[in-house]
Amino acid sequence: MKAFARLVYGRPLALLLLAVMLGGVHQWLFFEHEPGISFPLFVLLFYLFMYAGAKERLRPVNAFACYLGVVVALLALSVVVFDSDFFRGLNMLVVPGLALIHMAYCLDWRRPDWGRAGLVLIALDHLISQNLRHWKTAMELLFKSVTGRLEAKRRETLKGVLVGLAIACPLLAVVISLLASADGIFHHVLDGIPNWLAGLSLTEGGIRLLWTVVLGLCFFGYVYSYLHPEKEEEETEAVRKDREADALSGRTWGLNPVTAATVLALVNVVYVLFVAVQFSYLFGAWEGVLPEGVTYADYARKGFGELVAATVLNYLLLLTSLSAGEGSLQGTARFNRRMLYLLVGCSCVMLYSAYARLGLYEEAYGYTVLRFSVHAFMIFLVLLLVLAAVRVRMPRFPLIRSYIVLFLGAYVLMNFVGMESAVTRLNLERYEQRGKLDVSYLLTLSSDAVPRLSKLGGIVYPDLEERLGIKLELLREKRGWQEFNLSDYRAKHALEKRLAP
Repeated sequence: MKAFARLVYGRPLALLLLAVMLGGVHQWLFFEHEPGISFPLFVLLFYLFMYAGAKERLRPVNAFACYLGVVVALLALSVVVFDSDFFRGLNMLVVPGLALIHMAYCLDWRRPDWGRAGLVLIALDHLISQNLRHWKTAMELLFKSVTGRLEAKRRETLKGVLVGLAIACPLLAVVISLLASADGIFHHVLDGIPNWLAGLSLTEGGIRLLWTVVLGLCFFGYVYSYLHPEKEEEETEAVRKDREADALSGRTWGLNPVTAATVLALVNVVYVLFVAVQFSYLFGAWEGVLPEGVTYADYARKGFGELVAATVLNYLLLLTSLSAGEGSLQGTARFNRRMLYLLVGCSCVMLYSAYARLGLYEEAYGYTVLRFSVHAFMIFLVLLLVLAAVRVRMPRFPLIRSYIVLFLGAYVLMNFVGMESAVTRLNLERYEQRGKLDVSYLLTLSSDAVPRLSKLGGIVYPDLEERLGIKLELLREKRGWQEFNLSDYRAKHALEKRLAP
């Protein structure tokens, strides 16, 4: 790899050629092909390209750089391992976005802090403005490579001719159109030209070529934006002193301590009363003790959304009140810290109530991907609340960084947990216990659910064989090794085994 990097180091024309080759690989992998094994393969090639082109700009490797690299790799691999339409579509945006942030963190000359939003702005700056600025650099490199041996006078002449052609082509199109309208004989002479031009329309080869060239310029401009960035003006001494003065004075975002104390006290009075009522029947609901006249389905459905929404509002209130637990007013600060702990505790009880209601609802009506996702979201929200409580106890605790690490880890976990397979398993277990199964819903799931679904007997769903046969035909229509997906392969194998004559 180091030898490969030396081939392009200090050779911008070689780097441009490599960028165009990468653009060609991109259209080969994805033109008229769904993303499969091609996706992680291209992510790997992109990282190799950036390493070869900008190796000397790398900052020293640290824990976050490695963590983010592992996250990008796992998310890219999830496109091959699983077949969730939702996560595959989302990862088409998330993985490139995280890769660009990773590049900005590792290569930018400012050495940005990964716990600040400025890192995202830096990534966007390199992707758009600094990238486009170097398209001109690419054109100049090509021009110099063609005219390198020409004398300066002839070089300027050729440059003038090329610029003249670029200006004349659209101008000629307008002039010819006007002349053809003004003179019938001239129009007759030009009658055959449209037919000839029709043969020059953009065919598949033209689209592929355009795709390759445009992406090649994008890749070259992107890597060159790190090699030759347009640096901003350094922070002036006055601005730096003002910023440090703000930090020393303790000025920060959030509620005034006294205001926060008032809001937290009033809100917590209501929540304590609510939690006291919840404890009267929350835990008893699992044992069959429900409020009078309320069925399991009614109990599960009623108030679930409101509880989750209230918890989200509590979390936002908690974030805006964190600074109220600090400061010079020690009595108010201590009171606010206790109110924040109480708010976290009440929020966790409310989330548990919502979690229990959703569990009862699933027992009554079955499991779906959406309900599974809501369970995961509530667990995630509890972890956010716990970290916020740690921040109340330890003012120096890096809350934003902890949230970034937690969010990335949780998103990777959701990609690899296999939701649709888990939902199918849970529904089949429920069928064994209660004899109820929504096969129509399970048949709408992706290939992740097919291996388990293929073990069902035909009595459960009369048209099961036919529907599974349709799924098998769709899987057989996959074309090209670029679209290979492990989940599709397993589903196809399971269906062929079941439907074999």
